[in-house]
Amino acid sequence: MPQLNPGPWFLILIFSWLVFLTIIPTKVLNHISPNEPTPVGAEMHKTESWGWPW
Repeated sequence: MPQLNPGPWFLILIFSWLVFLTIIPTKVLNHISPNEPTPVGAEMHKTESWGWPW
């Protein structure tokens, strides 16, 4: 059964993990979002307590 021969599949596994761990994270980390988030002020919202009518 050729599926049990780990020779070519192990090399494919190693190269795919090499791509996942080196090339892809650098591309993701270099990505710049076009809409940077704006900081929200520290203003507290004024809420009133609501008395139940019973």
